[in-house]
Amino acid sequence: PIRLSNLEMPNKTPPVVNVPAGVTNVAAGKTVTSSDPWPIIGELDMVTDGDKESEDGYYVELGEMQQWVQVDLEAETEIYGIGLWHYHAQPRAYLDVVIQVSNDPEFAGGVTTVFNNDHDDSSGMGQGKDPAYVEKNHGRLIPTNKATGRYVRFYSNGNTSDGLNHYIEVEVFGRTVE
Repeated sequence: PIRLSNLEMPNKTPPVVNVPAGVTNVAAGKTVTSSDPWPIIGELDMVTDGDKESEDGYYVELGEMQQWVQVDLEAETEIYGIGLWHYHAQPRAYLDVVIQVSNDPEFAGGVTTVFNNDHDDSSGMGQGKDPAYVEKNHGRLIPTNKATGRYVRFYSNGNTSDGLNHYIEVEVFGRTVE
């Protein structure tokens, strides 16, 4: 059993994200960088390749401790929602998941946090109010309230099965700021 003090109740209704016309997955095929430039398994471009399978060969495995992957959307973008798949071959919850948006590739300024389940601020990015959740094959849809930025960074700090960090796919639903 997965035991976390901030674990969401099973079978919770997923959030609804309403988006205007013209919104697409702007992360598809975009460049991905990481705090771990040499993944244990996989290649970073797998994070935006559109493939959401869970078997070996379909995900990126980063080392232990806090790690991040970052997607360059190539232009400032209005972001309405994010889809995230960490790993779904077995039940687990990822720890200290923080998702931020910025126009700064170093995330030194102008940062908007759109999701944070770090309930005890162990990552040092603020205490989060979002619940931890058990990974499933349909991923996690995260509303972003029309955050704007060129870069989206996804942090995690291991999971309830081991200290490793996994990413199958990320999708960013938005449109370029005009």
